[in-house]
Amino acid sequence: MNKPLRRVAIFCGLLVLALLVRNNWIQYAQADKLRNDENNRRVAIERYASPRGDIIVDGEPITGHKATNGDFAYKRTYKNGAMWAPVTGFVSQAFGANQLESIEDGILTGNDDRLFFRNTLDMLTGKNKEGGNVVTTLSGAAQKAAYEGLKKQGGKGSVVALEPSTGKILALASFPSYDPSTIAGNSLDTDTKAWEKLQKKNNPDDPMLNRALREVYPPGSTFKVVTAAAALEHGLVDDADQKTDTPLPWVMTGTTTELKNDGDLPCKDATLREALRVSCNTVFGKAGADLGNDKMLETAKKFGFTQEQFVPVRASASVFSENMEPSQVALSSIGQFNTAATPLQMAMVTAAIANNGTLMKPYMVDELQAPSLDTVEKTDPETLSEPMSAKNAQILQSMMETVVNDGTGKNAQIDGVTVGGKTGTAQHGENNSKNPYAWFISYAKNSDGSSPVAVAVVIEDEDAVRGDISGGGLAAPIAKSVMEAVVKGKQ
Repeated sequence: MNKPLRRVAIFCGLLVLALLVRNNWIQYAQADKLRNDENNRRVAIERYASPRGDIIVDGEPITGHKATNGDFAYKRTYKNGAMWAPVTGFVSQAFGANQLESIEDGILTGNDDRLFFRNTLDMLTGKNKEGGNVVTTLSGAAQKAAYEGLKKQGGKGSVVALEPSTGKILALASFPSYDPSTIAGNSLDTDTKAWEKLQKKNNPDDPMLNRALREVYPPGSTFKVVTAAAALEHGLVDDADQKTDTPLPWVMTGTTTELKNDGDLPCKDATLREALRVSCNTVFGKAGADLGNDKMLETAKKFGFTQEQFVPVRASASVFSENMEPSQVALSSIGQFNTAATPLQMAMVTAAIANNGTLMKPYMVDELQAPSLDTVEKTDPETLSEPMSAKNAQILQSMMETVVNDGTGKNAQIDGVTVGGKTGTAQHGENNSKNPYAWFISYAKNSDGSSPVAVAVVIEDEDAVRGDISGGGLAAPIAKSVMEAVVKGKQ
């Protein structure tokens, strides 16, 4: 071969080699990137080419599908979408997905690797691919009671209900809410306009915010149960009826400022039981200051504070600070200063107390199912921590039951059922200028001592008359209806 031909052959060989390298680079090294590129319509078309699996509550689907025209064959539909949106999230042809719809997308679309054998068999037999199901722990009756209670109240708020012995989430409601069906497609005239109306910049009520998991509120006096737990666990007091060394007035350590009670209350040297019954700031503020920052923080962490929770949807971390001055610890110990909690967190606190001191990891997916309904994955209850001994938890239960029987929580009483609870009216805004948040945490207890449900409710109502806002008045009736729904369902 003469020299010019040899050069041409070498050059052509290099071109072929470069083409092979480039082809392999695209097919293998960049495969995932190209597959997930938002501009790759083939992936989106394939994703909506078959009906999506369902999210299940009480054995029935709360989701569905609808055939459409165009490239996308199906889009998602929702039953009672606004009620269930904090659980399901949304899946949209135009705007992606979030919450369970996103986290469990592989199962719901049928693309999960654990369905590979099933999909291969369907391909060989010519059967269309199907999505699997997500079976939740939710109770339809409890969720309805929670959502309708919030809706009737009319302000913003949320409810979380847990099964203390397992950590199962029974209700997860947020209000105001939205219907995910309105944004499930890709129409500029309907879905895009609906999406724009739901955005916080256009809607200050922020209906797409999952207040149960993502919003942190000052917990107010509901946090006093954490302080009571710390006092019992660290030996500051031995029982509920032991008098405390609490002067009235009490000046916060290191300051000249008195910590005020909400009215003329019998708080001088009050027992923990009496202090919780009438909600004495002085008793619990001084207890927190006497225990100190480290012991209070230790107890708060055991209840789940300072850590994000994954249920599997992410919940924001609740706040109890370190390196505080004694006066700041005192204020934090009554749910003020910068202490903040999600409704999920306060439901976890209540559930741990009701479960004799054992905190179970909260979760809302019971199992994942293949299209054949075979179980792909099952969630087993898991202990998260042991914030209290059984003895001290039972002491605290007796105190919370006094609050409901003869204190600020009477609106949560249920005939024939033992109920424990704690009210809270949490101040917020500069110089407490805004309407306070109304809190109520509670549990219901069976005759055998077991507890089927623990609930946390928070209401934020900027339109309410300030003097009418209280945890016992606004939040306790909602908690009562949720507990009744669960108790009746278990009978």
